[in-house]
Amino acid sequence: MAKRETSRRDFLVGAAVGAGAVASARVVPEIYAQKTNPETEAAALALAQEHSHVVEQGAFFSYENAQTVAAFAERLMPGAPGKPGALDAGVLRYIDLALSGAYSDLQEFYRHGLIQLDAYCRKTYGAPFVRLESTRQDEVIMALEQGKADGFAWPTARAFFDVLRRHTMEGMFADPIYGGNQNFAGWRLVGFPGAQAIFYPGRHEQPAGVHPRSDWPASDG
Repeated sequence: MAKRETSRRDFLVGAAVGAGAVASARVVPEIYAQKTNPETEAAALALAQEHSHVVEQGAFFSYENAQTVAAFAERLMPGAPGKPGALDAGVLRYIDLALSGAYSDLQEFYRHGLIQLDAYCRKTYGAPFVRLESTRQDEVIMALEQGKADGFAWPTARAFFDVLRRHTMEGMFADPIYGGNQNFAGWRLVGFPGAQAIFYPGRHEQPAGVHPRSDWPASDG
C-alpha cells in the first residue's frame, strides 16, 4: 500500500469522525427524509440487494459511468488488507441509489462532470479515467482537487471533486439502510458499534427497551 493511499484513507476516516458521521451513525438521513418516500427508497434498496445485477447496471449510472465512479471512489478511499475501501463498502451503490432518489437534482451535475473528466483524461493521458493506471488516476484527482484540470466549465473541476469526495464519505460511513457501508465496512473501519446488533434488512427500528448506545460510557459533557 503506497504511503499516499494510506494517508488519503486515514484523512477521510479522520474527517468522518471529526464531523460526527460515526458518532451519529448516519450522514444524510435528514436529506432522505425530506426528499424521498421511505417506503419507495426501502423498496429500491431491497430490490438492489436481491438482484445485484440491477446495481451493476445502475439505477442511474450507465455501465461506463458506474465503472468510472467506482474507480474514482476507490482511489479516494482505497482498500488494503484488513482495511475496507470504497469498493468493499458498496459506495457505488450508495451514490447510484442516491442519484435516483434523494440526490436526483445532481444528475446533470454528474453527467456533465463525468463527460468533462473523461475528456480531460483522454486529452492529458490518452485514455478515459477508468483505464488509467492508479498513479495516473491519482494525478487526475489531485489536479481536480487543486482546480488545475482544464476543460471543466460546469461543474468546475474542484466542485466535481468535492461532491464525489463527500458522497464517497457518505457511502462509507452512512447508515447501511441507504445502500452503502456494506457489511458495516465503514463503521468497522473506525471501530464504531453503531446499530449493528439491531440492524435488519428492510428494517431500521429500535427494539423496545433497547438503546443502541446503552453500553457506551457516559459523556463528560
